[in-house]
Amino acid sequence: MAGPYADEDFPADPYPGTVPPTSYVHADGVGYALVRGRVQDEPLDGWLAARGAAPTTGRLPVLAYGSNRNPSKISWLRATLGLGAEPVVVLRVRTRGLAAVWAYGLRTRDGARPAVLAAVPGVEEDHVVWLATPEQVAVLDACEGAGPGGDGRYRLARLHTGEIRTRDVGSGPTRVDGVLAYLGGTPARRPLLVDGAMVRCADVPQEAARALTGVPAVGDGVVATTLPPRTR
Repeated sequence: MAGPYADEDFPADPYPGTVPPTSYVHADGVGYALVRGRVQDEPLDGWLAARGAAPTTGRLPVLAYGSNRNPSKISWLRATLGLGAEPVVVLRVRTRGLAAVWAYGLRTRDGARPAVLAAVPGVEEDHVVWLATPEQVAVLDACEGAGPGGDGRYRLARLHTGEIRTRDVGSGPTRVDGVLAYLGGTPARRPLLVDGAMVRCADVPQEAARALTGVPAVGDGVVATTLPPRTR
């Protein structure tokens, strides 16, 4: 399946939703496959320019390891939090030394157990990186409780732990530096410890994760520099 990826083919529920098999650019409720730097046979920056969108230069790399990878969630951000019509560039990446693990607290909205990022030496996982405009990052801040007046569930930080490389954008895997990510900011969003161990999202599905019991970890092990909230 190489796109286009309609939102209805990638439902957001159950959390964290399903993810297209390639990098993609999301616009107008559709994900257009991005493979080896090209979208619909155009170079990515040319495709963006033809739509009056910001180029990749100046966009910020933001690791998405939960529902923000999902096309339907992106449309929800547009409709609910004012993400706007600007295309969202979503790159498939392989992380090393970082993992999505289940958080201690459940989501108020639907009772799902959300993901949080943790340092897990030697582990490799597949996630995505948004190449986000500053305005898009401000919307993500609002969504994750990191914006002005938010509840602080997550905090935006620049990662110093782990390694992140693209999977299908250029001629080969390319390291992405200066990546931002939302880390747990309250006890409810610290990693869940079950019998003293964190639980990777890749190992336990959402249905089973909801029923887990344990205690919040003291920390996530991630070395990062917290950034100030962005004003929308």
